[in-house]
Amino acid sequence: MATLRQQIATTALTVTKFRELLKRVKANRPTDDLELIRKAYDFSQKHHAGQTRASGEPYLVHPLEVALVLAEMKMDPVAIAAGLLHDSVEDTSVTVVDIRKEFGEQVAHIVEGVTKISKIDFATREEAQAENLRKMMLAMVDDIRVVLIKLADRLHNMRTLEHLDPERQQKIAKETLEIFAPIAHRLGMGKIRGELEDLGFRYVDPIAYQQVREAVEARRKPGEAFLSKVQQVLSDKLHEAGITAKVESRIKRVYSIHRKLVRQRIAVDQVYDLFAMRVITQSLQDCYAVLGIIHNVWRPVPGRIKDFIAMPRPNFYQSLHTSVITSDGTPFEIQIRTEEMHKMAEEGIAAHWKYKDGPVSAQDEQRLAWLRQVVEWQRDVSDPNEFLSTLKIDLYPEEVYTFTPKGKVVVLPREATPIDFAYSIHTEVGHSCVGAKVNGRMVPLRHKLHSGDIVEILTQPGHKPSRDWLAIVKSSRSRNKIKHWLNLHQRERAIEIGRKLIEKEARKYHIALKELKDDELQRVASDYGLGRPDDLMAGIGYGKYSARQVLAKLIPSGSEPLAEAEGAKTGGIASVVRRVFGGDQNNNAIRVKGHGDLLVYRARCCNPIRGETVVGYVTRGKGVAVHAQNCPNVLNLMYEPERRIDVEWAHDDTTPASYPVKLTVFCDDRFGMLKQITAVISDSKTNIRNIEARTANAQANIDIVLDIADLKHLENIINGVRKIPGVHDVQRLQKI
Repeated sequence: MATLRQQIATTALTVTKFRELLKRVKANRPTDDLELIRKAYDFSQKHHAGQTRASGEPYLVHPLEVALVLAEMKMDPVAIAAGLLHDSVEDTSVTVVDIRKEFGEQVAHIVEGVTKISKIDFATREEAQAENLRKMMLAMVDDIRVVLIKLADRLHNMRTLEHLDPERQQKIAKETLEIFAPIAHRLGMGKIRGELEDLGFRYVDPIAYQQVREAVEARRKPGEAFLSKVQQVLSDKLHEAGITAKVESRIKRVYSIHRKLVRQRIAVDQVYDLFAMRVITQSLQDCYAVLGIIHNVWRPVPGRIKDFIAMPRPNFYQSLHTSVITSDGTPFEIQIRTEEMHKMAEEGIAAHWKYKDGPVSAQDEQRLAWLRQVVEWQRDVSDPNEFLSTLKIDLYPEEVYTFTPKGKVVVLPREATPIDFAYSIHTEVGHSCVGAKVNGRMVPLRHKLHSGDIVEILTQPGHKPSRDWLAIVKSSRSRNKIKHWLNLHQRERAIEIGRKLIEKEARKYHIALKELKDDELQRVASDYGLGRPDDLMAGIGYGKYSARQVLAKLIPSGSEPLAEAEGAKTGGIASVVRRVFGGDQNNNAIRVKGHGDLLVYRARCCNPIRGETVVGYVTRGKGVAVHAQNCPNVLNLMYEPERRIDVEWAHDDTTPASYPVKLTVFCDDRFGMLKQITAVISDSKTNIRNIEARTANAQANIDIVLDIADLKHLENIINGVRKIPGVHDVQRLQKI
């Protein structure tokens, strides 16, 4: 009886949701035929029958909620039908062929685009994530509805994330902040981006989320009263001037506030746009007229006027921004835009995407230009970690607007350099860049460009890029072009060195390398998991493989030189390895997978500690440098995949190691703060090696060097310090 009641309740819930969906689609698109949506609902209901989500509710609720988000975006029936079916291939026995047969090519293409690759066993989670994102982005190029469904899917998953275990919450929330919220931003979808960011922030950093939220809530009531008063003043002034406009108010979103606090090292009270007004006008001329009225009423803050109407952001966001101060010293921001601009700011590409009007418009094609470039640049990136890292750079909001001497606008990422500018003009201009003039003055190539800079690139025929450039460029295009050139030329050199090394080793046993057949070299290359003999020679040249070990595999089994090659000179190397491992208690915890004769050391640039995900990089002559995976230098070093090597933390804990780690605490300058911080550290039984404090404008920066056992130990200390009232952020410094 209880089961029957449960089934009736479940059916009632899904039917109610479906009716709500139809009602919303009818309201937004009254002329559309809804038969495809009804058919998709029946199909989804049939195949998801009996399935439940982690929350305990029927699984069908999820596709219905995704379809409701799409209906809010005013999507067409094809997109909504695909939204109802988006999990059917992944979570039921249904295939893409079945979808194509029942619903046609368009729906099948979209469903296939959002379906994760499950038939392939990937070596790592990163590899699976990279390939699924690559698949989605390729499908997006053909049909933007693929990503709109993926964003709607992610939004509902984030709204119900509390039902999953903490580890999965962290993984999904982090991916949302790093990939999906930036995609929404690049598509101009401000509303969805804001909600995804706040939901992700809540799980990725619950302490900071709570602190910012409490700070905002403490200011909400007086803030709303202030905005109400300002709104009335502004409405009256606009009425006097005969301008018809809608005046709205808002308080900045939690994640946006947090990012500003961390980036600018300021307190919540110093955030100019914590409170903001929005004026939505009826024409472009009215926007500029409103700006003049506002500056007559309140004093503008110098340098805080931004004209995104004349110079739209890369995601086509348009608005005038100005920060002003009232007579009592309260700062606030005002955004001015037309109704059309407001629609674009909230809904982005979804606001203008037309499916029934024939071919894609030139304007919409332009909106996807960045995506086509990203897909093109990423096509040749084989390493999954590199793909994910460079994708995150591509999705980073571009904010610097520079000019060529002829007045052409070049949009670059924040902190871009003249090298980035040169590569954005042409690959050969980048390769041959030797200097730059900014606003008529010579500047170094590491100079950071600012909006409004006029940049002239100086070139020299025959000049080639430097590996050092990788550390200073900011755009993905520049990085990939430099890596491609370096990889090509350094690989040729590595193959040459590899051949010389193996020839030298072979001469000791009176063997000529030319006597060895190509198929033998191919066999040994295959043993190492490589495609061609040249890859094997490059590996020897980079120092990844021992020439002696390779030779032992090449010489026919049972011969005298083989026994000699396998046994000779191992004692000397083994003793060196033992000395290195035994001499430094911080190095003996790391080992190279599958290699016993490679020296290992922890890279100083990131100082990895036990528990962190680490990657190895074969250096020339120094052995294997071990970096933390999130080390800023890893992306620059890994342009040569052949030199990457798998390393891991050894499970032998007989020798307890401690690692010096430097933390910087950003906090209020108040009595007793240092005492509270040291008390938290002392309670965790942690030794303090050094401590320094600097104060200015009622804020303090405290540098502390601690002896840390492992990553969990470090996280406990950071979380403890961040809970102290008045602490804004705690950051680990890579270098000590």
